[in-house]
Amino acid sequence: MKKVAFYTLGCKLNYSETSSIGRLFIDNGYEKVEFHETADIYVINTCSVTDHADKKCRKVVKEALKHSPNAYVAIIGCYAQLKPQEISEIPGVDIVLGASEKFQLMDYIGNLSKQEGKAKIFQQEITQVDSFVSSFSYGDRTRTFLKVQDGCDYSCTFCTIPLARGASRSDTVENVVENAKRIAETGTKEIVLTGVNIGDFGDKGKYTFFDLVKALDEVEGIDRFRISSIEPNLLSDEIIEFVARSKRFVPHFHIPLQSGSNKILAAMRRRYKRELYTERVNKIRAIMPDACIGVDVIVGFPGETREDFIDTYNFINEMDISYLHVFTYSERENTVAIEMKGAVPGSDRAERNKMLTILSEKKRRHFYEQQLGKEAVVLFEADSKDGYMHGFTSNYVKVRAKYDPLLVNDLKEIKLIDIAEDGDVNISETEILTIRN
Repeated sequence: MKKVAFYTLGCKLNYSETSSIGRLFIDNGYEKVEFHETADIYVINTCSVTDHADKKCRKVVKEALKHSPNAYVAIIGCYAQLKPQEISEIPGVDIVLGASEKFQLMDYIGNLSKQEGKAKIFQQEITQVDSFVSSFSYGDRTRTFLKVQDGCDYSCTFCTIPLARGASRSDTVENVVENAKRIAETGTKEIVLTGVNIGDFGDKGKYTFFDLVKALDEVEGIDRFRISSIEPNLLSDEIIEFVARSKRFVPHFHIPLQSGSNKILAAMRRRYKRELYTERVNKIRAIMPDACIGVDVIVGFPGETREDFIDTYNFINEMDISYLHVFTYSERENTVAIEMKGAVPGSDRAERNKMLTILSEKKRRHFYEQQLGKEAVVLFEADSKDGYMHGFTSNYVKVRAKYDPLLVNDLKEIKLIDIAEDGDVNISETEILTIRN
């Protein structure tokens, strides 16, 4: 039996696709092994959003060949679509597959014979990619990432995702529901909906993301649905109000902001102003006071002055949000932003990132402190470190408990008692033995 190993860089969407491709290999008689083990083929799913994509890809390829020098190496993902020639020159790489071709990997690899010289490239122009391939993760972690949408029609000046994944396209409501039912049969308790721009889910007015949310709320066997990220202009009042009364959708919203300055938002070509963002946060807080609200923000965008950054900092500081994901702007080829004037020095970008990262830690701790003394339901993960395991409440409070294998993938009612030194929340150990499943 031939062995295959996978390595995934990037987002939840990449993880869902890696897992689905992995199941194709298993269906074709392969044994799936860990990346640090000897394998006949290594598949590396790349990302174009994170910094130093080339450096990371090279490092992972080198690590794979350290374990198995004669292994076949396949590179897929966003970076593979954007820079196939560059990747083909990395020593040890045998094949590079573009955005649509990656799902036919089994058809391309042949007898796994190593290539001499440059790797083979199979990649069509991204403008020609118009099909949707459904996927979901399974067996990699407690929660399942379910892909419902791909690509993006937005033209943010800093972003390469439309160049790597193409135009926005969606699954059907019926197929997503069927996949959710299949996932339920595996005993999975929580599904995270993923995509590039999931709020844009739909088909020319025939159905919308709100229709999908309502349909999934009726799926038996899944206790929780979590929305991974949704644009503020696509997060409607009806979605927020439905989640507030939902049977299965949890009170956790991750809403990209990117900047608290309307001047910078316009330069980024974002489709909202900060006033709309405030409305979305206030609406959530009004009907779900304990909801978790995560925020994406980019620092150091071209033209961002010190005053613009302070405007963003103060805007976020005054909002009742729960945590931040802070990204430092980095230049990307073939984007509008790379030609913009007013480049921010690297030292200033790093300083601004540090300031917002510290603010995020304060916001998260304040949010956790507001939850202390309350009862909550936790889904425990399978990890174990220093004798402890962790899990998440429905509103995304990370808790820890003494490791017990019987708790893995179990929903337990607990009481949040205090915050540990590492920032996780401790729970009442005396109650965990008596609480219901």
